[in-house]
Amino acid sequence: MDQYERLCQRIIDEGKWVSNERTGIQCLTLINADLEYDVGNNQFPLVTTRKCFYKAAIAELLGYLRGYDSAAQFRAIGCNTWNANANENNAWLNNPARKGEDDMGRVYGVQGRQWQRPDGSTFDQLKKVVNNLSNGIDDRGEIITFYNPGEFHLGCLRPCMHTHTFSLLDGELHLTSYMRSCDVPLGLTFNMPQCFVLLALMAQITGHKPGNVYHKIVNAHIYGNQYELMRDVQLKRKPYPMPSLKINPKIKTLEDIETWVSTDDFSIENYQHHEAIQYPFAV
Repeated sequence: MDQYERLCQRIIDEGKWVSNERTGIQCLTLINADLEYDVGNNQFPLVTTRKCFYKAAIAELLGYLRGYDSAAQFRAIGCNTWNANANENNAWLNNPARKGEDDMGRVYGVQGRQWQRPDGSTFDQLKKVVNNLSNGIDDRGEIITFYNPGEFHLGCLRPCMHTHTFSLLDGELHLTSYMRSCDVPLGLTFNMPQCFVLLALMAQITGHKPGNVYHKIVNAHIYGNQYELMRDVQLKRKPYPMPSLKINPKIKTLEDIETWVSTDDFSIENYQHHEAIQYPFAV
Protein backbone atom coordinates (compact mmCIF):
# COMPACT_ATOMS: atom_id res chain seq x y z
CA MET A 1 0.00 0.00 0.00
CA ASP A 2 0.98 3.63 -0.51
CA GLN A 3 0.92 5.95 2.51
CA TYR A 4 -2.64 7.13 1.78
CA GLU A 5 -3.99 3.60 1.73
CA ARG A 6 -1.95 2.71 4.81
CA LEU A 7 -3.59 5.60 6.67
CA CYS A 8 -7.05 4.50 5.54
CA GLN A 9 -6.36 0.94 6.68
CA ARG A 10 -5.05 2.24 10.00
CA ILE A 11 -8.28 4.17 10.56
CA ILE A 12 -10.30 1.04 9.74
CA ASP A 13 -8.19 -1.06 12.13
CA GLU A 14 -7.56 1.36 15.00
CA GLY A 15 -10.20 4.11 14.72
CA LYS A 16 -12.93 4.79 17.27
CA TRP A 17 -16.50 5.71 16.41
CA VAL A 18 -17.48 9.18 17.57
CA SER A 19 -20.44 11.44 16.86
CA ASN A 20 -19.77 14.61 14.90
CA GLU A 21 -21.89 17.48 16.21
CA ARG A 22 -21.58 19.68 13.10
CA THR A 23 -22.75 17.06 10.59
CA GLY A 24 -24.73 14.72 12.83
CA ILE A 25 -22.91 11.75 11.26
CA GLN A 26 -20.83 9.13 13.04
CA CYS A 27 -17.10 9.18 12.23
CA LEU A 28 -14.48 6.47 12.54
CA THR A 29 -11.70 8.57 14.00
CA LEU A 30 -7.95 8.29 14.48
CA ILE A 31 -5.82 10.84 16.35
CA ASN A 32 -2.41 11.76 14.90
CA ALA A 33 -1.27 10.96 11.38
CA ASP A 34 1.84 12.06 9.49
CA LEU A 35 2.33 12.03 5.73
CA GLU A 36 5.34 13.09 3.68
CA TYR A 37 5.63 14.15 0.03
CA ASP A 38 8.85 14.28 -1.98
CA VAL A 39 8.47 17.44 -4.05
CA GLY A 40 12.14 17.62 -4.97
CA ASN A 41 11.89 14.30 -6.82
CA ASN A 42 8.42 15.15 -8.17
CA GLN A 43 6.54 12.26 -6.57
CA PHE A 44 3.06 13.77 -6.94
CA PRO A 45 0.76 12.40 -4.18
CA LEU A 46 -2.35 11.82 -6.29
CA VAL A 47 -4.37 8.84 -5.09
CA THR A 48 -4.46 6.04 -7.67
CA THR A 49 -6.94 3.62 -6.05
CA ARG A 50 -9.69 5.84 -7.41
CA LYS A 51 -9.77 8.59 -10.00
CA CYS A 52 -9.04 12.00 -8.43
CA PHE A 53 -9.67 15.36 -10.03
CA TYR A 54 -6.51 17.24 -9.22
CA LYS A 55 -7.33 20.43 -11.16
CA ALA A 56 -10.21 21.28 -8.84
CA ALA A 57 -7.81 20.91 -5.90
CA ILE A 58 -5.30 23.24 -7.57
CA ALA A 59 -8.08 25.71 -8.39
CA GLU A 60 -9.07 25.79 -4.72
CA LEU A 61 -5.45 26.44 -3.72
CA LEU A 62 -5.22 29.31 -6.22
CA GLY A 63 -8.38 30.80 -4.70
CA TYR A 64 -6.83 30.64 -1.23
CA LEU A 65 -3.62 32.28 -2.44
CA ARG A 66 -5.69 35.07 -4.00
CA GLY A 67 -7.75 35.60 -0.84
CA TYR A 68 -11.12 34.71 -2.36
CA ASP A 69 -14.20 35.01 -0.13
CA SER A 70 -16.97 33.94 -2.52
CA ALA A 71 -18.00 30.53 -3.84
CA ALA A 72 -18.68 32.27 -7.17
CA GLN A 73 -15.00 33.24 -7.40
CA PHE A 74 -13.99 29.62 -6.82
CA ARG A 75 -16.49 28.36 -9.41
CA ALA A 76 -15.08 30.77 -11.96
CA ILE A 77 -11.66 29.11 -11.73
CA GLY A 78 -12.96 25.54 -11.71
CA CYS A 79 -13.64 24.68 -8.06
CA ASN A 80 -17.10 23.80 -6.71
CA THR A 81 -16.14 22.67 -3.22
CA TRP A 82 -17.37 25.84 -1.50
CA ASN A 83 -20.89 25.91 -2.94
CA ALA A 84 -22.40 23.82 -0.15
CA ASN A 85 -20.65 25.49 2.78
CA ALA A 86 -21.50 28.94 1.44
CA ASN A 87 -25.13 28.23 0.53
CA GLU A 88 -26.37 25.10 2.33
CA ASN A 89 -24.86 25.38 5.82
CA ASN A 90 -27.83 26.31 8.01
CA ALA A 91 -25.71 27.88 10.74
CA TRP A 92 -24.07 30.16 8.17
CA LEU A 93 -27.34 30.93 6.37
CA ASN A 94 -28.70 32.25 9.67
CA ASN A 95 -25.54 34.15 10.57
CA PRO A 96 -26.00 37.95 10.40
CA ALA A 97 -22.39 38.26 9.16
CA ARG A 98 -23.29 36.50 5.88
CA LYS A 99 -23.44 39.05 3.05
CA GLY A 100 -25.61 37.04 0.68
CA GLU A 101 -25.48 34.25 -1.86
CA ASP A 102 -22.07 32.57 -2.26
CA ASP A 103 -20.48 34.61 0.54
CA MET A 104 -17.99 32.56 2.55
CA GLY A 105 -16.95 35.24 5.01
CA ARG A 106 -13.50 35.60 6.53
CA VAL A 107 -12.15 32.11 5.90
CA TYR A 108 -8.92 30.57 4.61
CA GLY A 109 -7.33 32.89 2.06
CA VAL A 110 -8.97 36.00 3.49
CA GLN A 111 -7.05 35.39 6.71
CA GLY A 112 -3.88 34.56 4.77
CA ARG A 113 -3.98 37.78 2.75
CA GLN A 114 -5.95 40.19 4.99
CA TRP A 115 -5.35 39.30 8.63
CA GLN A 116 -7.12 41.97 10.66
CA ARG A 117 -4.95 43.98 13.06
CA PRO A 118 -6.41 45.60 16.20
CA ASP A 119 -6.06 49.06 14.62
CA GLY A 120 -8.22 48.04 11.63
CA SER A 121 -5.39 47.67 9.14
CA THR A 122 -4.61 44.30 7.53
CA PHE A 123 -1.49 42.17 7.28
CA ASP A 124 -0.65 40.08 4.21
CA GLN A 125 0.95 36.93 5.62
CA LEU A 126 1.62 35.36 2.22
CA LYS A 127 3.39 38.40 0.82
CA LYS A 128 5.64 38.60 3.91
CA VAL A 129 6.70 34.96 3.48
CA VAL A 130 7.28 35.34 -0.26
CA ASN A 131 9.37 38.48 0.24
CA ASN A 132 11.50 36.89 2.95
CA LEU A 133 12.12 33.67 1.07
CA SER A 134 12.91 35.56 -2.13
CA ASN A 135 15.66 37.31 -0.21
CA GLY A 136 16.98 34.11 1.33
CA ILE A 137 15.52 34.91 4.74
CA ASP A 138 14.08 32.29 7.09
CA ASP A 139 13.27 33.92 10.43
CA ARG A 140 11.81 30.65 11.80
CA GLY A 141 8.45 32.31 11.49
CA GLU A 142 7.73 31.94 7.77
CA ILE A 143 4.19 30.99 8.65
CA ILE A 144 0.83 31.45 6.95
CA THR A 145 -2.11 30.64 9.21
CA PHE A 146 -5.82 30.73 8.45
CA TYR A 147 -6.72 29.93 12.06
CA ASN A 148 -8.21 33.03 13.68
CA PRO A 149 -10.47 32.04 16.62
CA GLY A 150 -11.56 35.64 17.10
CA GLU A 151 -13.25 35.60 13.68
CA PHE A 152 -14.70 32.11 13.44
CA HIS A 153 -18.17 33.63 13.69
CA LEU A 154 -17.45 35.70 10.57
CA GLY A 155 -16.97 32.71 8.25
CA CYS A 156 -18.92 29.71 7.01
CA LEU A 157 -16.34 27.13 8.14
CA ARG A 158 -13.37 26.92 10.46
CA PRO A 159 -10.23 26.02 8.53
CA CYS A 160 -9.31 22.34 8.50
CA MET A 161 -5.87 22.78 6.90
CA HIS A 162 -5.01 25.77 9.04
CA THR A 163 -1.26 26.53 9.07
CA HIS A 164 1.68 26.29 6.67
CA THR A 165 5.28 26.75 7.87
CA PHE A 166 8.09 27.17 5.34
CA SER A 167 11.67 26.29 6.21
CA LEU A 168 14.72 27.26 4.15
CA LEU A 169 17.70 24.97 4.67
CA ASP A 170 20.85 25.35 2.56
CA GLY A 171 18.93 26.60 -0.47
CA GLU A 172 16.22 23.95 -0.22
CA LEU A 173 12.67 24.90 0.72
CA HIS A 174 10.52 22.63 2.88
CA LEU A 175 6.92 22.90 4.04
CA THR A 176 5.17 21.67 7.17
CA SER A 177 1.36 21.78 6.92
CA TYR A 178 -1.04 21.25 9.82
CA MET A 179 -4.63 20.01 9.80
CA ARG A 180 -6.94 19.94 12.79
CA SER A 181 -9.52 17.76 11.01
CA CYS A 182 -9.48 15.67 7.85
CA ASP A 183 -12.19 13.87 5.88
CA VAL A 184 -9.82 11.19 4.57
CA PRO A 185 -11.88 9.70 1.69
CA LEU A 186 -12.70 13.10 0.18
CA GLY A 187 -10.76 15.99 1.70
CA LEU A 188 -7.35 14.38 1.91
CA THR A 189 -7.31 13.60 -1.81
CA PHE A 190 -7.49 17.40 -2.29
CA ASN A 191 -5.15 18.31 0.55
CA MET A 192 -2.22 16.13 -0.50
CA PRO A 193 -1.89 17.62 -4.01
CA GLN A 194 -2.49 21.11 -2.61
CA CYS A 195 0.40 20.85 -0.15
CA PHE A 196 2.66 19.52 -2.90
CA VAL A 197 1.70 22.31 -5.33
CA LEU A 198 2.01 24.98 -2.64
CA LEU A 199 5.62 24.03 -1.94
CA ALA A 200 6.44 23.62 -5.64
CA LEU A 201 4.97 27.05 -6.47
CA MET A 202 6.59 28.82 -3.55
CA ALA A 203 9.98 27.32 -4.42
CA GLN A 204 9.56 28.32 -8.06
CA ILE A 205 8.63 31.97 -7.38
CA THR A 206 11.23 32.47 -4.62
CA GLY A 207 14.12 30.83 -6.48
CA HIS A 208 14.76 27.76 -4.34
CA LYS A 209 14.93 24.03 -4.85
CA PRO A 210 11.85 22.28 -3.45
CA GLY A 211 12.37 19.71 -0.73
CA ASN A 212 9.74 17.82 1.26
CA VAL A 213 6.25 18.45 2.57
CA TYR A 214 5.54 17.22 6.10
CA HIS A 215 1.77 16.92 6.45
CA LYS A 216 0.47 16.58 10.01
CA ILE A 217 -3.15 15.63 10.75
CA VAL A 218 -4.66 15.69 14.24
CA ASN A 219 -8.12 14.17 13.67
CA ALA A 220 -8.25 11.85 10.64
CA HIS A 221 -11.67 10.34 10.05
CA ILE A 222 -13.91 8.35 7.74
CA TYR A 223 -17.62 9.23 7.93
CA GLY A 224 -20.05 6.41 8.58
CA ASN A 225 -21.65 6.80 5.15
CA GLN A 226 -18.18 6.45 3.55
CA TYR A 227 -16.99 3.48 5.61
CA GLU A 228 -18.17 0.54 3.50
CA LEU A 229 -16.99 2.11 0.23
CA MET A 230 -13.54 2.59 1.72
CA ARG A 231 -13.30 -0.82 3.42
CA ASP A 232 -14.92 -2.98 0.74
CA VAL A 233 -14.05 -1.14 -2.48
CA GLN A 234 -11.12 1.26 -2.39
CA LEU A 235 -8.89 -0.68 0.00
CA LYS A 236 -9.33 -3.81 -2.12
CA ARG A 237 -7.57 -2.10 -5.02
CA LYS A 238 -3.84 -2.15 -5.68
CA PRO A 239 -2.19 1.29 -6.03
CA TYR A 240 -0.37 2.27 -9.20
CA PRO A 241 2.98 4.15 -9.24
CA MET A 242 2.72 7.84 -8.40
CA PRO A 243 2.54 10.33 -11.29
CA SER A 244 4.61 13.48 -11.73
CA LEU A 245 3.51 17.11 -11.96
CA LYS A 246 4.47 19.70 -14.56
CA ILE A 247 4.12 23.41 -13.72
CA ASN A 248 4.37 26.20 -16.27
CA PRO A 249 7.92 27.59 -15.85
CA LYS A 250 6.67 31.05 -16.83
CA ILE A 251 5.14 31.42 -13.36
CA LYS A 252 7.76 33.63 -11.73
CA THR A 253 6.09 35.86 -9.13
CA LEU A 254 3.26 36.09 -6.62
CA GLU A 255 1.64 38.61 -8.95
CA ASP A 256 1.55 35.95 -11.67
CA ILE A 257 -0.36 33.65 -9.29
CA GLU A 258 -2.73 36.47 -8.40
CA THR A 259 -3.49 37.53 -11.96
CA TRP A 260 -3.18 35.04 -14.81
CA VAL A 261 -2.25 31.57 -13.56
CA SER A 262 -4.97 28.95 -14.14
CA THR A 263 -5.33 25.20 -13.83
CA ASP A 264 -4.18 24.96 -17.45
CA ASP A 265 -0.68 25.79 -16.16
CA PHE A 266 -0.54 22.44 -14.35
CA SER A 267 -0.51 18.96 -15.86
CA ILE A 268 0.27 15.47 -14.66
CA GLU A 269 2.19 12.73 -16.42
CA ASN A 270 1.75 8.96 -16.12
CA TYR A 271 -1.38 9.01 -13.98
CA GLN A 272 -2.82 5.50 -13.83
CA HIS A 273 -5.89 5.09 -11.65
CA HIS A 274 -8.83 2.86 -10.85
CA GLU A 275 -12.44 3.89 -11.44
CA ALA A 276 -13.92 6.84 -9.57
CA ILE A 277 -15.80 6.31 -6.31
CA GLN A 278 -18.64 8.66 -5.41
CA TYR A 279 -18.15 9.29 -1.69
CA PRO A 280 -20.88 11.34 0.04
CA PHE A 281 -19.89 14.80 1.27
CA ALA A 282 -20.84 15.91 4.78
CA VAL A 283 -21.86 19.58 5.03
